[in-house]
Amino acid sequence: MVSVGFLKALSALFGWVYFLAWSLSFYPQFLLNLRRRSTSGTTVDFPMINCLGFLAYLVSNLAFYYSLLIRAQYAARHKGLTPTVEFNDITFAAHGLLLSIILTSQYLYGRAWGFRPSAKDRPSRLVLGIFFGCIVGVIFVTLVVLRSPFRDSAEHAVSAWVWLDVVYAISYVKLVVTLVKYTPQVVVNYRNKSTVGWSIWGMLLDFIGGILSIAQQVIDSYLQGDWSGITGNPVKFALGNVSMMYDVIFIVQHYVLYPEENKEAEASGSLLARHDDEERRLD
Repeated sequence: MVSVGFLKALSALFGWVYFLAWSLSFYPQFLLNLRRRSTSGTTVDFPMINCLGFLAYLVSNLAFYYSLLIRAQYAARHKGLTPTVEFNDITFAAHGLLLSIILTSQYLYGRAWGFRPSAKDRPSRLVLGIFFGCIVGVIFVTLVVLRSPFRDSAEHAVSAWVWLDVVYAISYVKLVVTLVKYTPQVVVNYRNKSTVGWSIWGMLLDFIGGILSIAQQVIDSYLQGDWSGITGNPVKFALGNVSMMYDVIFIVQHYVLYPEENKEAEASGSLLARHDDEERRLD
């Protein structure tokens, strides 16, 4: 039987490797835009809504990791267990937020980067709706909790509205963002019949990170002897699954559906010139 010490070490290793893979996945798109001095072929929707997602992920992880009240309310609701949030989760979230802000600036402030100006480098109505809808949702839950007389109680966390519910609402923003953030780019690639401008290396690194993230959480839950380590932190578990699903779609688009189109477009640049920005938004 595998020793507990080995599993703990393996979990820690998986945590830092997925942190490294997911963290590195932000750089290929940023560097590709710099090399091409253009954001053509991609959409601002992805990095912009990613900013909201990683801000929510950072705030929720900080609460789960550092707040004694949140940890106590979590334990009361999940049979005395502690949140399966590691320090590398916080580091990853902070890094992701910073890189998402920088990447978004390449679209919204392209001139500052020396990029070709584009009137289409603005978010779609779909993404703006999701962006502000998530904020309204968190505000609503916060107002509900503020009206609860047991909001600061760990003893009543099982049945009453408490601050833990606000943290959950914030964490679900990250899940909602992950569910939709890749969709605009999938559509753009389909319309252009090409993935030129979109870095496949970011998706490959993201895929590796997703596998290791899920593996780490499974190990942690096994060590605790209770799978509420997953059900108690569904966002972290779902992030790996949803991201990998989109990664597979991008990999199929790049290597199976449009390989020849990518080669031709990279050689001539005609495809991006032809499509320019007309099909880079969902609205």
